[in-house]
Amino acid sequence: MPHDSSTGDPVRWPADRVHDIIEVFCDAFRDYPVMRHVLGSAADDYDRRLGELIGFFVMTRVNRAEPVFAVLDGPTVAGAATMTLQDRESPLAVIEHRERVWADLGAGARSRYAAYGDATHPFFAGRRHHHLNMIGVRRSHAGRGLARRLLEAVHALAESDPASEGVSLTTETPHNLPFYEHFGYRVVGHARVAGDLETWGLFRERRM
Repeated sequence: MPHDSSTGDPVRWPADRVHDIIEVFCDAFRDYPVMRHVLGSAADDYDRRLGELIGFFVMTRVNRAEPVFAVLDGPTVAGAATMTLQDRESPLAVIEHRERVWADLGAGARSRYAAYGDATHPFFAGRRHHHLNMIGVRRSHAGRGLARRLLEAVHALAESDPASEGVSLTTETPHNLPFYEHFGYRVVGHARVAGDLETWGLFRERRM
């Protein structure tokens, strides 16, 4: 992938600027299969609903004190990644936020997301590891190698933890599989969540 010299290395992003991360993900994941499936692509207020769902995902990482990475292009946050630590408990703030979000998005959206979670959970059960919760780059910055840099930061963090077995992730677009396999991931699971949605689980073993 081409290198953009104006862009720096990924940095841990502060919680008080988390809106930058949410903005990146709303752009990167606007047409992502999971979002369209859970929220319903025909909804008149899709963008608002997308912002609420992604905001919940990101704030969960913040409230659990989990890693949030950003890569900058000048003053602009061009890409981001969030990680889940599998042995962290969710504080009350996360639980209360979750209930508010699903109350707004509706029982149908909650049920569809639960079905997705049920399908992906067996992929990595029983392993103490880091999960790459979300990774995305603004569409305006695609093709500049930013996802590679974010992955390198994610891998370095997992490698520094001797208790971690590696990094897991899921993808719902099959053309992503060769990209992740290039970085050492292997497919460990596949499931069809619904007629319009299937998912793959990938795992990269810790190498140190």
